[in-house]
Amino acid sequence: MKKTFAAIVAAAVTASVAAPALADIVVPNLSYRTGPYAANGIPYADGFNDYMTLLNERDGGVGGEKIVVPECETAYNTEKGVECYEATKGDNAVVYNPLSTGITYQLIPKVNVDNRVLYTPGYGRTSAANGKVFEWVFNYPANYWDGASIAIKHLLSKNGGDLKGKKVALVFHNSAYGKEPIRTLEELSKKHGFELSTIPVDHPGQEQKSQWLQIRRDKPDYVLMWGWGVMNQVAIQEAVNIKYPMENFIGVWWSGSENDVAPAGDKANGYTTISFHGTGADYPVYADLQKYVVDAGKAAGAGDQVGTMLYSRGMYAAMIISEAIRTAQGMAGTSAVTPTQVRDGFENLDLTEARLGELGLPGFAQPIKASCADHGGPGSAQIFQWDAAGKKWNPASDWITSDAEVIDMLVAEDSAAFASENNIAERCN
Repeated sequence: MKKTFAAIVAAAVTASVAAPALADIVVPNLSYRTGPYAANGIPYADGFNDYMTLLNERDGGVGGEKIVVPECETAYNTEKGVECYEATKGDNAVVYNPLSTGITYQLIPKVNVDNRVLYTPGYGRTSAANGKVFEWVFNYPANYWDGASIAIKHLLSKNGGDLKGKKVALVFHNSAYGKEPIRTLEELSKKHGFELSTIPVDHPGQEQKSQWLQIRRDKPDYVLMWGWGVMNQVAIQEAVNIKYPMENFIGVWWSGSENDVAPAGDKANGYTTISFHGTGADYPVYADLQKYVVDAGKAAGAGDQVGTMLYSRGMYAAMIISEAIRTAQGMAGTSAVTPTQVRDGFENLDLTEARLGELGLPGFAQPIKASCADHGGPGSAQIFQWDAAGKKWNPASDWITSDAEVIDMLVAEDSAAFASENNIAERCN
């Protein structure tokens, strides 16, 4: 008799880690190390796993509870991602971080029923920032619409505050993910007077000749990119081929890893991206990661991605989750917290600059003070520019906060529509 896909996934997950003890806290890693998005999925998964390993090896876990991270391969496939969720949710899994907007959209209705936290930093459904409607979903510190606004604010700063008459093109992955910023950019184009064009790229993004011929013909002043995986590498190379100025090419935070720019070599110099956290291995936490994880032979990967942009992002997500769990433990007066108590921990997270310093991450990210209503965070990020000679990302701006006037309106509109469609009464009164 043939096994169902769910049974195969469940068996794979069971084989990958020991069965969690009753007191263990389970945080599944819905990763993807295969397929056209693996170049981005691998460093993120490594950073996520390694940080949790650090907490277990150095501190004995969080609040005395070991964090168990069963890893389940999704290949960035929505169906597989949902199957991984179903296969792991019964083991006291408290938080999911699927690193996929498509999977996130499918899991939102499920976590509302199953009472599981969905943490989607910088991706997923943007309007989940409204905790009055999305009780179990958190996307702080920033979302896609913040990213679009931050990119435009950066361009405003480069043009003396005036973008009237400028042409801005959006090259986007033709999926729910890539389409997220379009409405925001349309509103911002009305507000600031620039001309917006949108250029879709179909999955997986290996063929983009026609799109870049259009860009060469239209001559936009700036190109924004919402890409992922191989699409990023191809786009940057195609931009090089048409001699598009790299300093006018800006990727969202999912289009700005070392693996995206490296194939173009020195010609990628000057390419810019947005990030809601720092990067590089100079932060004090890396000494502990080296000692307790890498040198101890417990690293999730080969160790070649440590300190890179996406490794840092996976580490960031794990740090936020562990701090929310720690907050939940303090609130509940017990270390063995339930999913509902972890939700409370996410809603009461108060990540200060001082706490970031204690974690060995001084200045790494913006503080977050969440609430029942605010699941979206400060909406801030920095611009980074690629230094091909030094093979590193250099900060190219201070922290930039998104345009709340535009973003708050769009979040309220979209979350109200979701609440109406799903008969959800607002909370946090």
